[in-house]
Amino acid sequence: MPVRGGIKAKKYDWKDTNLALFGSDTEKEVKKESAEQEPAWQGAGQEVGLKIWRIEKFEVKDWPEEDYGEFYNGDSYIILNTYKDEETEELNYDVHFWIGKNSSQDEYGTAAYKTVELDTLLDDKPIQHREVMGHESSLFKSYFSEIRTMDGGASSGFRNVPPENYESRLMRFTKDKKGNVIVREICRCRELVTQGDVFILDKGLTLYQFNGAESEAMERAKAMTFIGKIKSKRGEATSEVLDGDSTPESHEFYQSLDEELDDGNDSDDEDGDGDKKLFRVNTDTRDYEEVKTGDITIDDFKSEDVFIFDSGEVVFVWVGKDASSAEKKNGLPLAHNYLSKEGTRLWKSVTVVREGSKCRQFATALE
Repeated sequence: MPVRGGIKAKKYDWKDTNLALFGSDTEKEVKKESAEQEPAWQGAGQEVGLKIWRIEKFEVKDWPEEDYGEFYNGDSYIILNTYKDEETEELNYDVHFWIGKNSSQDEYGTAAYKTVELDTLLDDKPIQHREVMGHESSLFKSYFSEIRTMDGGASSGFRNVPPENYESRLMRFTKDKKGNVIVREICRCRELVTQGDVFILDKGLTLYQFNGAESEAMERAKAMTFIGKIKSKRGEATSEVLDGDSTPESHEFYQSLDEELDDGNDSDDEDGDGDKKLFRVNTDTRDYEEVKTGDITIDDFKSEDVFIFDSGEVVFVWVGKDASSAEKKNGLPLAHNYLSKEGTRLWKSVTVVREGSKCRQFATALE
């Protein structure tokens, strides 16, 4: 029987995660000595480059470099980007945790906790980010030539399943609103295959690239490169390129599109920027009050306070240098609390910024 991770989880299980006590007085403060004992962090942040880990049963596991850019919607990941400051030559960091839409609450919570732990290990220098599948920030997307999201967990991938038990996957290559080519697994439904995009049907040892008649050259090129990477991993795999407007309905490609379209199978919250808003956080109650809407500048932020700056695309938690040490660890739950109370666009990217730190996203959002 095909292996695909068992019963399908409900959409966006991660939204139900309770981070209310994360970083509070009742939560044990993350200790640097504890971080130093985490095997996965050995050597982390010591040289320029990208490093990715996957959360597996509460543990942090290395993600193979050949799979960078590939994510399963049932998993959560931690991504560390280490780069040199152009002026000081010092190492700087962006650390993201990525949430698959069907990632469990435990995995999401573990990823958030371990992200703060890694931040502590690196002496609080990293900028912390939270990313949600399908709505990743521009900064996150810049790390990869393409992002591929697939159903299930890593255990259902080709290398972990015998070829005869591998369930076919249908991938769509399409441009987002900023011109990036996005690779996403979709339901194997005939209705979803259009002439405007490029599709790859991955049957394990046989791959079909379907070029829609109205698809763009960039999408076709990305798909061809994508197939080349898969074939290099699998050795015996073969591929065929199909012209969308001349492929007969009797072809195996169409015959393999045997799933029914479920409600919400191919839909997500709509992206939208909205008005910029600034809120001051009451660090005792974790409630917040609106300070300003519209034109927001760095002068609106005060060192003794913590602010939530919703730029539309990204929610920033700005922590003043005179805020308490405890609050400097609470950026992620503060953002989670804000998004939960707002009740919309819970998928927004989150970034925690400490006063004085260099954050390219934050500076751009204020422009």
